[in-house]
Amino acid sequence: MATATKHVVATVDEIPHGQRKVVEVAGRSIGVFNLGGEFFALRNRCPHQGGPLCSGRASGLISSTTPGEYVYERPGEIIRCPWHGWEYDIRTGQSWFDPRSVRVRAYPVTLAPGEELFDDPEMGGYAKGPYIAETYPVTVEQTYVVVEVTT
Repeated sequence: MATATKHVVATVDEIPHGQRKVVEVAGRSIGVFNLGGEFFALRNRCPHQGGPLCSGRASGLISSTTPGEYVYERPGEIIRCPWHGWEYDIRTGQSWFDPRSVRVRAYPVTLAPGEELFDDPEMGGYAKGPYIAETYPVTVEQTYVVVEVTT
């Protein structure tokens, strides 16, 4: 049976709008992208021949309804493999080359305030026990990017 585990990969500030960060999670290289404050994670391996997909160029789509008129859409939302130019939608992992049968693995991403992570046993936090020691107030003032990986 597959189990999902959550991994803190960065603070929100570490991945500015339009940027990415490649991280190692559960033995996998994963690219985490910030698209206007929304975060998406893709496997950093092109299904075509295993190229380092997330180090490729991010671009958009060009569409046309009539000859000579072009519209540039979805800037920064398409990642192009640096080896052979295969393109994938950063939001879904869908291939633009062969959308019915080729896609790159996409992972769920959430944002969580630090104080929630501290109390979450799944994230390494601790459950409350019967004994209480003297404590001091601590605040965590960051929001973290969390990637969920199924193994």
